[in-house]
Amino acid sequence: MSKDLIKDLRAKTGAGMNDCHLALKENDNDYDKALSWLRKKGEKIATKKQDREIKEGLIEAYIHPGGKVGVLLELGCETDFVAKTDDFKNLAHEIALQIAATSPEYITPEEVPAELIEKEKDVYAEQLKKEGKPAEMLEKIMAGKLDKFYSDICLLKQPYIKDDSMTIEKMLTDSIGRIGENIRIDRFTRYSL
Repeated sequence: MSKDLIKDLRAKTGAGMNDCHLALKENDNDYDKALSWLRKKGEKIATKKQDREIKEGLIEAYIHPGGKVGVLLELGCETDFVAKTDDFKNLAHEIALQIAATSPEYITPEEVPAELIEKEKDVYAEQLKKEGKPAEMLEKIMAGKLDKFYSDICLLKQPYIKDDSMTIEKMLTDSIGRIGENIRIDRFTRYSL
């Protein structure tokens, strides 16, 4: 087993050396399979930690160059120790950059008012009616359109601006697995001139 593979895997995932070694061992030294294995393990860890109480965190302030856009973000975690780490601070900064760039209105789809969702559904239904889509396809198409709507206005559902193969939700889940504590975006405010 190559030490370089372990180092590369560690750099890519932030997982411990032992976990990287085990991932490669379990996957016959296949880097891509090991990477996927570690991500799945991180998701399992994140799921277990989601019920743990968040008592600490930090406020990240970001002002975009030129001073016309600014963001205040409250990112929560379980301990003061984690809140002071570079990894956590970097996560807060990246999320603030995302907010500055994409201007989301909500954190999760659950926060979107029901009236707004119904308005969107009415618009989509009218569009689909005009397009003459078959009735059996309407539900699937409607779900896809709603997913796109959520990815426009909900921070967690947005593609990450630096890697559109990952959503902010996935980035947060990966961070929980890597850091080992529950992390939550509590609130944000975006200012613009």
